[in-house]
Amino acid sequence: MSRWSANIPTWTPVAVADATNFTDTGHMSLQGGSSTQRSNILEVYMGGQAGASSPSIMLLARDSTVGATLSVGRLAALDPSTAALAAPPVVFNTSTTKPQRSATMSLLNLSYNAFGGIVRWVAAPGEEIGLLGNTASLGEVSLSAFTGGTPGLTGSHFVFEPFVVLLGLISMFGLFGGMQAIIC
Repeated sequence: MSRWSANIPTWTPVAVADATNFTDTGHMSLQGGSSTQRSNILEVYMGGQAGASSPSIMLLARDSTVGATLSVGRLAALDPSTAALAAPPVVFNTSTTKPQRSATMSLLNLSYNAFGGIVRWVAAPGEEIGLLGNTASLGEVSLSAFTGGTPGLTGSHFVFEPFVVLLGLISMFGLFGGMQAIIC
């Protein structure tokens, strides 16, 4: 399959408690492109751009409320021969319905100092973070600041891989005597 980069070159995280509406431009979120799309997050990166010390408590988490009417960030295929996706995932930080970080589905604590600090998480084989669909709580993840600290200007990206899931029913009455589901 193909790998994609979703990025927001510069933004200032806004610290919010769990299960609280995010502030526009204060988070980076990735939402699946369709109700059946499956994607794996392979890498999360943040580079600090703050002008002074800015200890930032950053969480990658599933969202219990997902965004709607999304303002799209940057999405690019890593391989130039990659075919366009029919329903591409959406990276965003502005929406009319505000996402909320789940209080129980925090995936990674990526705390760092945004004053020149960097943090890069790369999944070990088989340890990728999965997305399924585009609804709460498995279809959207966010990178956001938790309460405490003094979040500073940052740039970030996700590297992810969407999968095509083919669900089909094949009638095999003569050969198998029934219906079977095939997942590719």
